[in-house]
Amino acid sequence: MKQIPPATFKPRLKVLNKEQAWAIHTAALEILEKHSFTVEHKEALSLLDNAGCSVKNENQVTMPAYVAERALKTAPRQIVLYDQQGNRAMDLADDNFYYGTGSDTIFTLDVETGERRRALLKDVANFARTIDALENMDFSMSMSNPEDAPIENIYVHVFAEMIKNSSKPICFIADSGRDIKKIHQMACAVAGGEDALAQKPFILNYSEAISPLRFPANVMEKLLFCAEKKIPICLPSGCNAGGGGPVTLAGAMALGIAENLVGLVIHQLANPGAPFLFAPNVSILDMRTTVISYGCPEWSLTQAALADMRDEIYGLPIWAYAGASDAKTVDAQAGAEAMFSILTAMQSRCNFIHDVGYLEHGNTSSLEMLVMADELVAMARHFSEGIPVNPETLALEAIERVAGGAAGSMFLSDPHTFENFKTAHFMPKLIDRFRYEGWEKAGKKDMQARCNEEALRILSQHQVAPKTDEILREIDLILAD
Repeated sequence: MKQIPPATFKPRLKVLNKEQAWAIHTAALEILEKHSFTVEHKEALSLLDNAGCSVKNENQVTMPAYVAERALKTAPRQIVLYDQQGNRAMDLADDNFYYGTGSDTIFTLDVETGERRRALLKDVANFARTIDALENMDFSMSMSNPEDAPIENIYVHVFAEMIKNSSKPICFIADSGRDIKKIHQMACAVAGGEDALAQKPFILNYSEAISPLRFPANVMEKLLFCAEKKIPICLPSGCNAGGGGPVTLAGAMALGIAENLVGLVIHQLANPGAPFLFAPNVSILDMRTTVISYGCPEWSLTQAALADMRDEIYGLPIWAYAGASDAKTVDAQAGAEAMFSILTAMQSRCNFIHDVGYLEHGNTSSLEMLVMADELVAMARHFSEGIPVNPETLALEAIERVAGGAAGSMFLSDPHTFENFKTAHFMPKLIDRFRYEGWEKAGKKDMQARCNEEALRILSQHQVAPKTDEILREIDLILAD
């Protein structure tokens, strides 16, 4: 009788047990019940008041646990993002993971000269075009806070550059309810109207509360706008251990989750069932340098813990980071820190993983770093697929042919090898495995040099699916308004 091969075990990282997960969640609810948070927006205050929260001194709010628990029940367990051509691209749920860039770096490493300089609009275009070409990158963020864009409309201009230079989903930033309306108009122009965009959203908004426990008016404007239009949104706070939150990770997580629950509650009160991506950002404030670290192990640990809490309690898709570094160049430290966060985020099954390509704790972007991280994601993915065990992979027939064959029989020339070598092994594109003589003959290039060549090749050769003249005219009119 033919036997059913065993299911493939996929390696998976867990860092919290059930009791720890519920203890952090319970602490978050206790924070909201006992300590007031500040909401600087009348409509949001009215929603909270009517839902059973206590509002005192104009904008100081406390929240009973049942209000947060109710919001957790109405938020959807799955968020689907489409590409700009209407194809299903990202299924944010359960164990699915997706990688992309970050936003708002002040500097970039010039891909032509290697110089660290202020970021420009052309850098937003270059990162979006590179993302469009990379096989393991799923969405764009602007990566830049460009010096040559008008400051009052900077996020509208970077959104237009991403639209023009990529077809993949976009995670965007906005400053307030004013510029998010313009960005929404642009997205509607690409999708074919507001209803079409609501049916197949290709945008997700990233916004932030201020730790500890403050929710400014402009943040609430964006939150309510996204709820009304059903634009997927995440609202993490910067609850970094020792800075915005307690120095201990459990306490920082409890405070960050409490802040995220406030955003979720207001969002779901405004429009129950609108899509909300859960999660705080909990890195550390480095006590020697006062920087928020992007290469530390703690951030990877807290987002792995949140993935455990998603599985145990929340059920909502979560926000995360990876592929970033505190190094100043694409060096050994950058590679080590990027791989650590990429692999742990994937092994934890975080869902929406941003900040790929950051250097200098988020101050500088690098196309070489992004290209290298794309290869590292591919390597981590191969590991995470596990070891399929079935008659074909056990290869007993091949072993019989070689072990029982004529003298000189070898696996290298066996048909099983020819049939399987392309899928059985990870095939790197940039990582060097040549013999020394071959590497020397090819110019003795290190990883940074090979990534630079690949980034330049993409920028010169990759063709993005063009937008119609009508869409481009509409985008230009919105920019000029």
